[in-house]
Amino acid sequence: MSADRAPWGVDMSFSSRPPQNVELQVECRPGTPALLQVDPDDPLQWAFETRRALRAAVVDHGAVLVRGLGLYDPILAGDVVRMLADDLMAEREAFAPRVPYTDRVYSTTRWPHGIPMCPHHELSYRDWFPASMMFVCLSPPVLGGATVLVDSSTVLAALPASLVKRCEREGWMLVRTYNGDVGPSWSEAFGIGDRHGVEDYCRAHSIDFEWRRGGQLRTRQRRPAVVRHPITGVRCWFNEIAYYSEWVFGPETAKELRDLLGPDGLPATTCFGDGTPIGWDLISHIMQAYSANAVRQPWQSGDLLVVDNIRTAHGRDPYTGPREVLAAMADQCTLAE
Repeated sequence: MSADRAPWGVDMSFSSRPPQNVELQVECRPGTPALLQVDPDDPLQWAFETRRALRAAVVDHGAVLVRGLGLYDPILAGDVVRMLADDLMAEREAFAPRVPYTDRVYSTTRWPHGIPMCPHHELSYRDWFPASMMFVCLSPPVLGGATVLVDSSTVLAALPASLVKRCEREGWMLVRTYNGDVGPSWSEAFGIGDRHGVEDYCRAHSIDFEWRRGGQLRTRQRRPAVVRHPITGVRCWFNEIAYYSEWVFGPETAKELRDLLGPDGLPATTCFGDGTPIGWDLISHIMQAYSANAVRQPWQSGDLLVVDNIRTAHGRDPYTGPREVLAAMADQCTLAE
């Protein structure tokens, strides 16, 4: 099978192919993502000429940090990202607000500066999700704030076999409660202003829903937790079980949230595919596996990071000072269970 064609039925090739093959000198170093140093006169022309080679390098390495493009302006950054991608996805089923910069290029998700963001695979709770993530650093923070990358096949190998087998058998479930107090409202998350429209969306995307007292919406969506990479065939731990768990901030905070909102009022929680809750004992194993296998490199202004969203989970280190990083969700795809 060609590396440009994925078995889920979505064309992974770029819509317009450059006239010649390009060889990229990607540098691999322990503890840091693969690095490509460049110095083009025209970043947009460089993106056009190298996009097939860069895509191949991302498949090989899981992620590639491109340094030297000089993407200091969000307009140029958006143009380069669009040149590298087949298509960009609009935000839908969001958990936190993003600031739009250009068409389908956003700020990164808002998350407390002083708390690490748990690694995750973007939108793996949706039936359609991005095959690639692209990040551009307009302005790095004073300290910290690196994007953390973790190989999902390595995480899979580090997890307890009993957990992996159950997740392979049952998948995982995301339960969301749009309570109007914590997190977005259902109209903000779905971008739909009426109940019938939300119901139609949920039916079309395999999401169970119920309306609760006071106009609250509760949804449940079951997705596969372990998948094979559509190009390489490698088994990947592909989910957001830890990220959207109330346990992600630790057991004390989880208890506080449950006491404040009640177990049925949490804005998000994760379960096994049969609806059985997942406790701190297993969430802590997942977070330890992420931590033990993470790589990172501090951002520099103008950097571009391209991530294979299936093979590689991404998170974020705590930081101080302003941090301006753009994010684009690219190459929409789906996986059959």
